[in-house]
Amino acid sequence: MATTTVHLVRHGEVHNPDGVLYGRIPGYRLSDRGRAMADRVAEHLVGTGRDVVAVVASPMQRAQETAAPTATGFGVELSTDERLIEAGNHFEGTTIGSRPGQLAHPRHWRYLWNPFRPSWGESYADQVVRMRAAVDDARRAWAGHEVVLVSHQLPVWVTRRSFEGRSLAHDPRRRECALASLTSLRFDGDRFAGLHYSEPAGALLGGADPVSGA
Repeated sequence: MATTTVHLVRHGEVHNPDGVLYGRIPGYRLSDRGRAMADRVAEHLVGTGRDVVAVVASPMQRAQETAAPTATGFGVELSTDERLIEAGNHFEGTTIGSRPGQLAHPRHWRYLWNPFRPSWGESYADQVVRMRAAVDDARRAWAGHEVVLVSHQLPVWVTRRSFEGRSLAHDPRRRECALASLTSLRFDGDRFAGLHYSEPAGALLGGADPVSGA
Protein backbone atom coordinates (compact mmCIF):
# COMPACT_ATOMS: atom_id res chain seq x y z
CA MET A 1 0.00 0.00 0.00
CA ALA A 2 1.55 3.31 -1.13
CA THR A 3 2.25 5.93 1.55
CA THR A 4 1.69 9.47 0.31
CA THR A 5 2.28 12.75 2.14
CA VAL A 6 0.53 16.00 1.23
CA HIS A 7 2.15 19.01 2.89
CA LEU A 8 -0.24 21.93 3.34
CA VAL A 9 1.95 25.03 3.63
CA ARG A 10 0.77 28.44 4.76
CA HIS A 11 2.51 31.25 2.88
CA GLY A 12 5.09 33.53 4.52
CA GLU A 13 4.69 37.03 5.93
CA VAL A 14 3.15 39.60 3.58
CA HIS A 15 4.21 43.22 3.06
CA ASN A 16 1.15 44.93 4.50
CA PRO A 17 2.13 48.16 6.31
CA ASP A 18 -1.46 49.45 6.39
CA GLY A 19 -2.89 46.36 8.09
CA VAL A 20 -5.40 45.66 5.32
CA LEU A 21 -7.40 42.44 5.40
CA TYR A 22 -6.26 41.63 1.89
CA GLY A 23 -8.01 38.31 1.29
CA ARG A 24 -8.16 37.71 -2.44
CA ILE A 25 -7.01 41.20 -3.47
CA PRO A 26 -4.17 40.77 -5.99
CA GLY A 27 -0.74 42.33 -5.64
CA TYR A 28 0.10 41.55 -2.03
CA ARG A 29 3.66 40.24 -2.07
CA LEU A 30 5.87 38.68 0.57
CA SER A 31 7.85 40.95 2.87
CA ASP A 32 11.62 40.51 3.13
CA ARG A 33 11.02 38.28 6.14
CA GLY A 34 8.35 36.40 4.21
CA ARG A 35 10.85 35.59 1.47
CA ALA A 36 13.28 34.37 4.12
CA MET A 37 10.49 32.17 5.49
CA ALA A 38 9.88 30.71 2.04
CA ASP A 39 13.58 29.92 1.75
CA ARG A 40 13.53 28.22 5.16
CA VAL A 41 10.66 25.96 4.09
CA ALA A 42 12.55 24.95 0.96
CA GLU A 43 15.77 24.37 2.90
CA HIS A 44 13.93 22.25 5.44
CA LEU A 45 12.23 20.04 2.88
CA VAL A 46 15.29 19.61 0.68
CA GLY A 47 17.66 19.26 3.63
CA THR A 48 15.62 16.49 5.27
CA GLY A 49 15.57 14.50 2.04
CA ARG A 50 11.84 14.67 1.46
CA ASP A 51 10.51 12.90 -1.63
CA VAL A 52 8.70 15.94 -3.05
CA VAL A 53 7.73 15.43 -6.68
CA ALA A 54 5.24 18.29 -7.14
CA VAL A 55 4.65 21.81 -5.80
CA VAL A 56 1.25 23.45 -6.27
CA ALA A 57 0.13 26.87 -5.03
CA SER A 58 -2.87 29.12 -4.64
CA PRO A 59 -3.01 31.72 -7.42
CA MET A 60 -2.38 34.56 -4.94
CA GLN A 61 1.02 36.24 -5.33
CA ARG A 62 2.07 35.57 -1.73
CA ALA A 63 1.44 31.84 -2.14
CA GLN A 64 3.24 31.67 -5.47
CA GLU A 65 6.27 33.45 -4.00
CA THR A 66 6.30 31.10 -1.01
CA ALA A 67 6.14 28.03 -3.23
CA ALA A 68 8.82 29.12 -5.72
CA PRO A 69 11.95 28.27 -3.67
CA THR A 70 10.64 24.78 -2.90
CA ALA A 71 9.83 24.13 -6.56
CA THR A 72 13.31 25.30 -7.52
CA GLY A 73 14.91 23.24 -4.76
CA PHE A 74 13.32 20.03 -6.03
CA GLY A 75 13.69 20.90 -9.72
CA VAL A 76 9.95 20.74 -10.45
CA GLU A 77 7.64 23.15 -12.23
CA LEU A 78 5.40 25.25 -9.98
CA SER A 79 1.71 24.58 -10.68
CA THR A 80 -1.38 26.57 -9.67
CA ASP A 81 -4.68 25.29 -8.28
CA GLU A 82 -7.55 27.75 -7.80
CA ARG A 83 -9.02 25.50 -5.09
CA LEU A 84 -6.17 26.47 -2.76
CA ILE A 85 -7.15 30.16 -2.76
CA GLU A 86 -7.84 32.24 0.35
CA ALA A 87 -11.36 32.24 1.81
CA GLY A 88 -13.79 34.82 0.46
CA ASN A 89 -14.56 37.57 3.01
CA HIS A 90 -17.02 40.49 3.07
CA PHE A 91 -14.47 42.58 4.99
CA GLU A 92 -11.76 42.19 2.35
CA GLY A 93 -10.00 45.50 1.71
CA THR A 94 -10.79 46.94 5.15
CA THR A 95 -8.56 47.35 8.21
CA ILE A 96 -10.97 45.51 10.51
CA GLY A 97 -8.36 42.82 11.09
CA SER A 98 -6.08 45.32 12.82
CA ARG A 99 -8.84 47.65 14.12
CA PRO A 100 -11.77 45.39 15.11
CA GLY A 101 -13.64 48.25 16.76
CA GLN A 102 -14.98 49.08 13.30
CA LEU A 103 -17.32 46.09 13.59
CA ALA A 104 -19.51 48.20 15.87
CA HIS A 105 -20.76 50.16 12.86
CA PRO A 106 -24.35 49.14 11.96
CA ARG A 107 -23.49 48.61 8.28
CA HIS A 108 -21.57 45.47 9.26
CA TRP A 109 -24.17 43.91 11.55
CA ARG A 110 -26.01 41.93 8.87
CA TYR A 111 -22.80 39.98 8.18
CA LEU A 112 -22.20 39.01 11.81
CA TRP A 113 -25.26 36.92 12.62
CA ASN A 114 -23.50 33.53 12.62
CA PRO A 115 -19.80 33.33 13.57
CA PHE A 116 -19.89 29.52 13.34
CA ARG A 117 -20.55 29.46 9.59
CA PRO A 118 -19.12 32.20 9.27
CA SER A 119 -21.78 34.55 7.91
CA TRP A 120 -19.29 37.19 6.69
CA GLY A 121 -17.67 35.06 4.02
CA GLU A 122 -17.13 31.69 2.40
CA SER A 123 -18.36 29.00 4.76
CA TYR A 124 -15.93 26.68 6.50
CA ALA A 125 -17.71 23.73 4.92
CA ASP A 126 -17.26 25.12 1.39
CA GLN A 127 -13.57 25.71 2.04
CA VAL A 128 -13.14 22.13 3.19
CA VAL A 129 -14.90 20.76 0.11
CA ARG A 130 -12.56 22.51 -2.32
CA MET A 131 -9.42 21.97 -0.24
CA ARG A 132 -10.06 18.27 0.29
CA ALA A 133 -10.73 17.87 -3.43
CA ALA A 134 -7.32 19.43 -4.13
CA VAL A 135 -5.68 17.18 -1.52
CA ASP A 136 -7.35 14.05 -2.92
CA ASP A 137 -6.35 14.89 -6.48
CA ALA A 138 -2.75 15.47 -5.36
CA ARG A 139 -2.72 12.24 -3.36
CA ARG A 140 -3.91 10.23 -6.34
CA ALA A 141 -1.71 11.98 -8.92
CA TRP A 142 1.51 11.51 -6.93
CA ALA A 143 0.73 8.35 -4.95
CA GLY A 144 3.71 6.96 -3.09
CA HIS A 145 5.52 10.30 -3.01
CA GLU A 146 5.20 13.72 -1.37
CA VAL A 147 3.56 16.88 -2.70
CA VAL A 148 3.53 20.46 -1.41
CA LEU A 149 0.33 22.51 -1.59
CA VAL A 150 0.76 26.19 -0.63
CA SER A 151 -2.41 27.85 0.62
CA HIS A 152 -3.64 30.20 3.36
CA GLN A 153 -4.24 30.03 7.09
CA LEU A 154 -8.00 29.53 7.30
CA PRO A 155 -8.37 26.99 4.45
CA VAL A 156 -5.46 24.97 5.85
CA TRP A 157 -6.79 25.08 9.40
CA VAL A 158 -10.36 24.01 8.66
CA THR A 159 -9.06 21.27 6.36
CA ARG A 160 -6.93 19.94 9.20
CA ARG A 161 -9.92 20.02 11.56
CA SER A 162 -11.95 18.13 8.99
CA PHE A 163 -9.36 15.35 8.71
CA GLU A 164 -9.16 15.16 12.50
CA GLY A 165 -12.95 14.83 12.76
CA ARG A 166 -13.32 18.03 14.76
CA SER A 167 -15.95 20.74 14.46
CA LEU A 168 -15.11 23.34 11.85
CA ALA A 169 -16.29 26.14 14.16
CA HIS A 170 -13.36 27.38 16.24
CA ASP A 171 -11.69 30.28 18.04
CA PRO A 172 -9.43 32.01 15.46
CA ARG A 173 -6.97 32.87 18.22
CA ARG A 174 -6.28 29.16 18.76
CA ARG A 175 -5.35 28.20 15.21
CA GLU A 176 -2.16 26.17 14.99
CA CYS A 177 -1.13 27.40 11.58
CA ALA A 178 1.74 29.87 11.79
CA LEU A 179 3.24 31.69 8.83
CA ALA A 180 5.22 29.30 6.59
CA SER A 181 4.13 26.31 8.68
CA LEU A 182 3.61 22.77 7.40
CA THR A 183 0.55 20.66 8.12
CA SER A 184 1.65 17.33 6.69
CA LEU A 185 -1.12 14.84 5.92
CA ARG A 186 -0.09 11.17 5.59
CA PHE A 187 -2.12 8.61 3.66
CA ASP A 188 -1.79 4.84 3.40
CA GLY A 189 -3.40 4.23 0.05
CA ASP A 190 -6.73 6.05 0.21
CA ARG A 191 -6.83 6.03 4.00
CA PHE A 192 -5.89 9.08 6.06
CA ALA A 193 -3.25 7.82 8.51
CA GLY A 194 -2.39 10.93 10.52
CA LEU A 195 -0.76 14.34 10.36
CA HIS A 196 2.27 16.20 11.64
CA TYR A 197 2.55 19.96 12.22
CA SER A 198 5.88 21.79 12.03
CA GLU A 199 7.25 25.33 11.80
CA PRO A 200 10.52 25.27 9.83
CA ALA A 201 10.58 29.09 9.82
CA GLY A 202 9.74 29.31 13.52
CA ALA A 203 12.90 31.24 14.37
CA LEU A 204 11.69 34.06 12.09
CA LEU A 205 8.20 34.38 13.58
CA GLY A 206 8.97 36.80 16.42
CA GLY A 207 7.11 40.04 15.69
CA ALA A 208 5.73 38.78 12.39
CA ASP A 209 2.50 40.36 11.19
CA PRO A 210 -0.36 38.00 12.22
CA VAL A 211 -3.13 39.89 10.36
CA SER A 212 -6.05 37.58 9.60
CA GLY A 213 -7.08 36.87 6.03
CA ALA A 214 -3.63 35.58 5.17
